[in-house]
Amino acid sequence: MYQLDTIERLVSRNYSTVMNDEKERVLAMNLVKEIEKQLPEMLGVLQNLVELESPSNEKAAIDKLVDYLDEQARARGMQTERFNQPIQGDHLRVSFGPDDAAEKLLILCHIDTVWPLGTLETIPFSNVEGILRGPGVFDMKLGGAQALFALQKVMERGLLGDKQVSILYTSDEEIGSRTSRPLIEEFAKDCKCVMVLEPSVPPLGSLKTFRKGVGGFKIEITGKASHAGANPELGISAVTELAHQILYIQGLANKELGTTVSVNVVTAGTKSNVIPAKAYASVDLRVKTLEEGDRITRDVLESKPFTNAEVKITGGVSRPPMIRSETAVAMFKHAQGLASELGFDLTEASTGGGSDGNFTAAIGIPTIDGLGAVGAGGHAVTEHAFVKDIPYRTALLVRLLETL
Repeated sequence: MYQLDTIERLVSRNYSTVMNDEKERVLAMNLVKEIEKQLPEMLGVLQNLVELESPSNEKAAIDKLVDYLDEQARARGMQTERFNQPIQGDHLRVSFGPDDAAEKLLILCHIDTVWPLGTLETIPFSNVEGILRGPGVFDMKLGGAQALFALQKVMERGLLGDKQVSILYTSDEEIGSRTSRPLIEEFAKDCKCVMVLEPSVPPLGSLKTFRKGVGGFKIEITGKASHAGANPELGISAVTELAHQILYIQGLANKELGTTVSVNVVTAGTKSNVIPAKAYASVDLRVKTLEEGDRITRDVLESKPFTNAEVKITGGVSRPPMIRSETAVAMFKHAQGLASELGFDLTEASTGGGSDGNFTAAIGIPTIDGLGAVGAGGHAVTEHAFVKDIPYRTALLVRLLETL
């Protein structure tokens, strides 16, 4: 973990000012040019990653993608370690450097997407006028490709020193990281810092120094069916009870504190002439603080029925907030300075979405997020990334690995 003197050292470098050392600047720009020469190869790898569709719940598809990444990493002289999962897709660790290295750095990339198999038929991979499209290209397969090529470049340059760098490719981030979270925390706990190759924040390509905590709940209502016309009084409507629960739960949100509670999926009923005996709902929760997460969890789980129906609610906070800590700010300032050397401006931002970086920040490991693709449209048909930014963002990751 960073100590206070380390924070002060990073901040004191004051990279946000114009560099006086022209040699440093020339070397940095040469790195960008070197990576630009590898861009066709990188785009080829990216196309393969996108066309190996990998929805979170499709183990066979994800495992094919893991096979490909394993092959690519080994071909570049990297060590690999595969973590087989019985139901979800496998996870893959790619590393360079000794396990007993004095300092360890961790890069996080998830390879699962929200897109179902067959999406390529309607959103094929394309590169038109420098704009990349395809399922998962922005969130976050481009980040996965950049990580692989950045580590390769670090190996070629020989400036890593006595460090070990690991890339952890995980397969279930989009559905809560249930099987990968223990691995993430295990590898992160001994690391100096963690870099997350999630996409940057549009429109400026900002890094993420704060993320909300994420949670959710499942609501199951059991009522009693009856004929809606002949004897409705004999029934207990699960839909009516669910309506009460929705209004109550969404009323727990607090705009001033940044707490959102949203019921986003509802299913109920069988026929229009039958009082519904079952109703279900899924709730999304976003909080800025653990205290708010505890409050919402308590109040939701203790909710009582408003009618004679039975109510069962499960869930809670699954990803703690990634707080904008002193160490996160120090890492950002360091990255901002390196970006200046490389010839581009870098800003920071916050986001309501969670990532695996939430886990590493919560256990006290300095974490910087949003180092991946520059573009927009995550989880939407407009998803895209810009080719022009790839050499600069990859070079930034190289320099972070060499200097942190």
